[in-house]
Amino acid sequence: MIRGAFFDIDGTLLPETEPRVPQSTKEAILRLKEQGILVFAATGRHLLEINDLPLSDIPFDGYVLLNGQLCLDGSHQVLYDNEIKGSDKEEMLQIFRRKDLPVMIIEKDRMYINTVNEMVEKAQFEIHTPVPEVEEYKGEKIYQFVVYANGEVIGSLKEKLPHCKITYWNSNAVDVIAKDGGKMNGICQMLRYYHLTSEEIIAFGDGENDRDMLSYAGIGVAMGNAGHSLKQIADYVTGSADKDGIRDALRHFGLL
Repeated sequence: MIRGAFFDIDGTLLPETEPRVPQSTKEAILRLKEQGILVFAATGRHLLEINDLPLSDIPFDGYVLLNGQLCLDGSHQVLYDNEIKGSDKEEMLQIFRRKDLPVMIIEKDRMYINTVNEMVEKAQFEIHTPVPEVEEYKGEKIYQFVVYANGEVIGSLKEKLPHCKITYWNSNAVDVIAKDGGKMNGICQMLRYYHLTSEEIIAFGDGENDRDMLSYAGIGVAMGNAGHSLKQIADYVTGSADKDGIRDALRHFGLL
């Protein structure tokens, strides 16, 4: 019996073509809520970004943010956090301060960058989000770094960060989080708090950072716009977000 549903945002709730939640998705999620099924966001984004997106019609019961690094309940109270520490943090802070690469730092209440170039502007434009302000690090907990680069640069960076994992979310940008992080880890914390098991949840995603989440959930659904490798590990492949994919998958599993 499904008692919880976890949704990635970009490319899942929000179509790649435009930043709006399809009406069929809104109606489907409200029907889940009417049945007593809890609804969660599971995203690489920060709450500050979510608040600027057209998601106010989605009554989330909780949030798995920053790829599992920060988990909030429906009232935005922190349930779990997993900061980046040690030598990896110091390595990234050196890069940030030297401005070797554009690097965004993400804390609980702040998101800011060290320098801006065309790669940053392009990546942020593609996710319909403004370029962050240029600011300095002041000693707060860091939950995620975003590095705007690709290819050999990212390969070299991985060698310098043995205690972190790096995941592309754009062809020119990666998320850097603690090695024991990830959406699955964040979801585990949420299930513990809400007294659910993995077999009682369905999860939807389209990106590589959704892989562990889809594998962990009782039902893992890949969107039609997902890559081939993600579709291979999913329990079901549905249509893309702008083709009523979420509604159709929920119908397929008898949840609507």
